[in-house]
Amino acid sequence: MLSAADRLGVLADVFDALPMAIYTTDAAGKIVCFNAVAAALFGAEPAEGAWTGSRQLYWPNSLPMRETPMSIAIKERRPIRGAEGLIDGPDGTLLRVLIYSTPMFQGDMVIGGVNVIVELGEQNRTAYLEQRLAAIVESSEDAIISKDLSGTIITWNRAAERLFGYTAAEAIGRPIIMLIPDDRRQEEDAILASIRAGTPVARYETLRKRKDGTLVPIALTVSPLRDRSGRIIGASKIARDISDQIRIREHQTLVLNEMSHRVKNVLAVAGGLIGLSARSAQSPKAMARAVQERLGAYSRAHDLTRKTADNVAAGGIESTTLHTLVHAIVAPYVLEGDGGSNVEVTGTDVSIDANTTACLALVLHEFTTNAAKYGAFSTPSGRVSVVTGEAEDAVELVWTERGGPPVRERPTRQGFGSVLAVRTVEGQLNGALHIDWQGEGAVITVRIPKDRIGPE
Repeated sequence: MLSAADRLGVLADVFDALPMAIYTTDAAGKIVCFNAVAAALFGAEPAEGAWTGSRQLYWPNSLPMRETPMSIAIKERRPIRGAEGLIDGPDGTLLRVLIYSTPMFQGDMVIGGVNVIVELGEQNRTAYLEQRLAAIVESSEDAIISKDLSGTIITWNRAAERLFGYTAAEAIGRPIIMLIPDDRRQEEDAILASIRAGTPVARYETLRKRKDGTLVPIALTVSPLRDRSGRIIGASKIARDISDQIRIREHQTLVLNEMSHRVKNVLAVAGGLIGLSARSAQSPKAMARAVQERLGAYSRAHDLTRKTADNVAAGGIESTTLHTLVHAIVAPYVLEGDGGSNVEVTGTDVSIDANTTACLALVLHEFTTNAAKYGAFSTPSGRVSVVTGEAEDAVELVWTERGGPPVRERPTRQGFGSVLAVRTVEGQLNGALHIDWQGEGAVITVRIPKDRIGPE
């Protein structure tokens, strides 16, 4: 018959021989004893009643366990059976485990607990990781699609449904070319050739076709899919809608073009003002004074535009008048002589709000700049007439140039400034802009609905 010491030795051997990690704790949760599997699983030895270097435990959703099943079992005086969790293995990989925690009693008093941790093994761990990967794919904001080497769709996540309009049931089993515009079919041939060679397709931008026939710009990345033996069996595609990025990029290009155009205009205006001043100046001192005055007027016109733009941004409703705006913009080009002024502003004056002022200032600036470069303000005999009036439903401004270089033929293309002026009148003011190229100079008519012109 075995002695008590021998029986304890046998129990210790059985304890170490069990295929699951087992350890006991005192009532405070500190390790009392453990078996070899537990030491291997946690990769550490207990020291002074504490488990040093133990691995982090996680819930199945990958959130760290702030309170473990063992501590819950001791605190709540009840066993925990088969709690699922994850643990950092000795090599850093996540191991899927089941946790069985049981409090130990002496009478009514909890004196400790027994914890059993069962690792689910490679097969179950692989299945678990596959489930997690599937969950990640399904919840991704990017369209993730897989296909075989013939181009047939195999999988289709929810983001793909949102992006392309096909449900998974409608897409799976169909050829991927249903998403590719006819003029881009060669892309699919190149992608499949690259995948068969085992080479991923780096991110590139392209167009794809939705179920309703509309085209959507996407960023596309393609990677080979391999089976367990390493054989390439298909491809995984990740597509991201870049419509917003394209719009932002186009807006940035427009802004840069406008900045470039305005800088060129400023230089042209400065040169024109110097030439304008030189024609009428009697001495270098008089010319310098005239240049300073005209540049000052030009600066004040820009200041008026800036203030109204700031007022629009702040939600202000302050107004000025149409004639005040015209005088401010043309002031740098005004010449007074025996024959009177080279600029005449007549007609009905109307109040315009800050938004209309900012828009029209840009348009009138284009008119004056073009006149200084090519039209009435580029010659000593040039004259500009601005006539404003009201119709039943609109306010009309007619800009007429006379005495400038003769117009030999109608321009065959619009410059950026002319396009900008048309877009501003039509897009922001819901109006119309028409240019009549007459032999003596341009006649420009701007019509703006009264409900867009300003305060009543």
